[in-house]
Amino acid sequence: MPIKLQSSGGDDHEEDARIEIVPLIDIMFFLLASFMMVSLSMTQINRVNIKLPVAAASEQTQKAPPIHLAIDSHGVITWDAKIVTPTEITDRLISLPVTPDTKVLIAADTSCNMGQAMAVLDAVKAAKVDKAAFETKAPAQ
Repeated sequence: MPIKLQSSGGDDHEEDARIEIVPLIDIMFFLLASFMMVSLSMTQINRVNIKLPVAAASEQTQKAPPIHLAIDSHGVITWDAKIVTPTEITDRLISLPVTPDTKVLIAADTSCNMGQAMAVLDAVKAAKVDKAAFETKAPAQ
């Protein structure tokens, strides 16, 4: 039963108050989509917890998505969250369609064995990939 309020004059025709549901649904879908996009940008998929070394010449921009290899502090090499060996890296890179723009980024923990990092770099070079680099982070200022 609608509540009748006294009008301050003029029109005797009173309308019942309504809640428009369609704009409310539109706003809820917009908020849901915004929340999903923000939460996706906050997660790092297929990443290993690695403490990167600091370098002043860290690159931030890249054209094509690079291939990420990771070496943790125990010397375990991962590619897309799967443990691999240097020979498996070479075999997988050879099987991929490698272009001149193909980049391989090696994220090596600061406490990993340098010999293991060089073995990964040699495996990448054996697959004829010219653009390979160690991933670093910019120094804190």
